[in-house]
Amino acid sequence: MSTLRKTLFYRIDGIVLLLYLMLVTIGILAIYSVEHRSTDTSLFMMNKSYMRQVIWLGYSLFIGFIIILTDSKFFSSFAFLIYTICIAVLIITIFAGVDVKGSRSWLGVGSFRFQPGEVAKIFTAMALAKFMSLNETNFKKLKNRLIATAIALAPAVLIVLQKETGLALVYFCFFLVMYREGLPTAILLLGFGAIALVLTSLLVNRTTLAVLLTVFAIVIALLGRQTLKRKIAPRIILISVWLFSLLFSQVAVPFVFKHGLQKHQIERIYSMIGIDVPDEYNKALVPGEEKKERTNSSEYNVLQSKIAIGSGGMLGKGFLNGTSTKNQFVPEQKTDFIFCAIGEQFGFVGSAVLVILYLSLMLRVIYLGERQRSDFTRVYAYCVACILFFHFAVNISMTIGLAPVIGITLPFLSYGGSSLLSFSILIFILVRLDADRQVLIR
Repeated sequence: MSTLRKTLFYRIDGIVLLLYLMLVTIGILAIYSVEHRSTDTSLFMMNKSYMRQVIWLGYSLFIGFIIILTDSKFFSSFAFLIYTICIAVLIITIFAGVDVKGSRSWLGVGSFRFQPGEVAKIFTAMALAKFMSLNETNFKKLKNRLIATAIALAPAVLIVLQKETGLALVYFCFFLVMYREGLPTAILLLGFGAIALVLTSLLVNRTTLAVLLTVFAIVIALLGRQTLKRKIAPRIILISVWLFSLLFSQVAVPFVFKHGLQKHQIERIYSMIGIDVPDEYNKALVPGEEKKERTNSSEYNVLQSKIAIGSGGMLGKGFLNGTSTKNQFVPEQKTDFIFCAIGEQFGFVGSAVLVILYLSLMLRVIYLGERQRSDFTRVYAYCVACILFFHFAVNISMTIGLAPVIGITLPFLSYGGSSLLSFSILIFILVRLDADRQVLIR
């Protein structure tokens, strides 16, 4: 091995790789605990998901090794080209995708299948980092903010057309990256306000909500009447916000719920806030499917998830001793609900340790981003941190009933080759870029 490559490997951040390997190992053990049966004849059973996950880890490490040996400038130079190819693949998936549980978000070649939307997160992060690091990009200009938004949300729109809404929501985390780069706080507050307005419109009668919004606007106008008298702009802003809130809550939200969301998605949202689905949104069940609908409802999933996690107590029942895990009470417990296996077998302490590992990884990624000389690497590092945070926060929240069940995987732990490979590539590209942190990458 050349001196150059020896020097390269010395510059690699070992802490990130160590945390990555620890989380992947915990994930494989968790999948093993879900699938283990006393009748198993061997540890190395290739028909088991944990063995397939080990194989995917091998692929991920091999690709990671190739990434480490790649020139760091490659990722910046070809970011837009790879992103364009990715968009083309997402479009192809809409028409030629494999139907899995009502979603056409998978491409298959023989027995091999992968989810382009998972991999698209990597190339979207690279394209966004490339655009925001260009010399001619002034992020204070509206045009550049709109271009960055288009780069971030174009894959999300295509993924929604594939009927994979949960995965599409991940792409909204890129707004946090834009906030780090100078996006006004008002825009983020507007986004959070829209979320609050959606929840309020679901909890409160629409007529009552319209009255409350009008009263609130009148109160604000009375409190700021001196300012409103002197300046026209505050009056325009107040009226615009009032009209937007009315149209959003009275027209947009009902339209999306009636025509944009599927029945199971509506049920998951109302299950989260703890009320029954109104008759206007309660689409008719397929004849003969009533029992199946009740058995597989998101409310049942979350209930079983909370029972499994709660039964773990402080220290858990011990590895391979999870009752809910062994008896398959929790649906999708290898993928979306893998956190249940940790909570039941290792209790609050084990769950807290896992959370600390995730937080340590995300904080380390942010630290790597802040020590960069290159804007491209800094923006990319924040993209990685935000993607990890979104998956981590939403997945754990939905397993304990704080968020609707939207099919978001837990990074490095959930079973799935596409998920493990995409998160691994995200990490290895960051590690490679950080190894050249003194180089100005454009």
